[in-house]
Amino acid sequence: MFQVRTDLALESKEKFDKDNVEIKGVRVEEEQVSQEIHITRVYIDTENGARTMGKPRGSYITLEAMNMLEEDESYHREVSEELAKIVRTMMPKKKQDMSVLIVGLGNRKVTPDALGPNVVDNIMITRHIVREFGKYALENPKVKIVSAIVPGVMAQTGMESSEIISGVIAETKPDLVVVVDALAARSVRRLNRTIQITDTGINPGSGVGNHRHAINKESVGVPVIAIGIPTVVDAATIVSDTMNELITEMNRSQTLNHVGNALSGLDDIEKHELARELLSPNLNAMFVTPKDIDEAVKRLSYTVSEGLNLAFS
Repeated sequence: MFQVRTDLALESKEKFDKDNVEIKGVRVEEEQVSQEIHITRVYIDTENGARTMGKPRGSYITLEAMNMLEEDESYHREVSEELAKIVRTMMPKKKQDMSVLIVGLGNRKVTPDALGPNVVDNIMITRHIVREFGKYALENPKVKIVSAIVPGVMAQTGMESSEIISGVIAETKPDLVVVVDALAARSVRRLNRTIQITDTGINPGSGVGNHRHAINKESVGVPVIAIGIPTVVDAATIVSDTMNELITEMNRSQTLNHVGNALSGLDDIEKHELARELLSPNLNAMFVTPKDIDEAVKRLSYTVSEGLNLAFS
């Protein structure tokens, strides 16, 4: 059965809520931080919940900031501060000299996939300074030992990202890995406006059907926090959403309401399958990104990097 492609646990949960299906082993908490920032926490506590949701057990925290595309430095600073608070809650409890490896996943040459590399470009790297001059050279004894890497993609290196990361971990022995990657969303309104933070790691490329080896605690041997922002949406999703609007308008029309009533009998999965058939064979694998994605990725990468710099300083 065709499933809607999304990397966001919140959207997976919303699908079940829409169908009035209660999932045992899954908890949801919501917090309105401000008028324009909303946080939803999805906790998958059991294996049953994990199987139903199609995601590993763990915490999935979604920070929704509908104005993240605006050039408002104070607003982005507020988002960064909230991101830093969330990351701190997921960090392992350890001694002061914690070492962190930040990984920027994605392809720098493909703009919607360049979030991870751009974030790494703006991270405050401290490992080399601490190794050379000691921690007090940073004038802040609370600063974490931070290193970073951009492993590229398999087409560029011939290696899985997980292979490169595992090799770096074996050599540098960090206490925590933070992975940053672009995601795929179910809803157009969440593109470039939502940050997901999870302690379950990540499967690079899963949202666009390009499955690679997982990067999580089981595969690399240390805790992994994954941070992602959806930058693309499945073309079939857009067609399906447009179909819903069309059905609504048909139901209001006296001449076309019989057609609208017939189409209203289709559930969401059937509508998506119909959309994919209409798009076949040339467009059903297409993913769509906003036209201002260049500026969006640049702006969002600063927001995420600022949040990480705050979390580790």
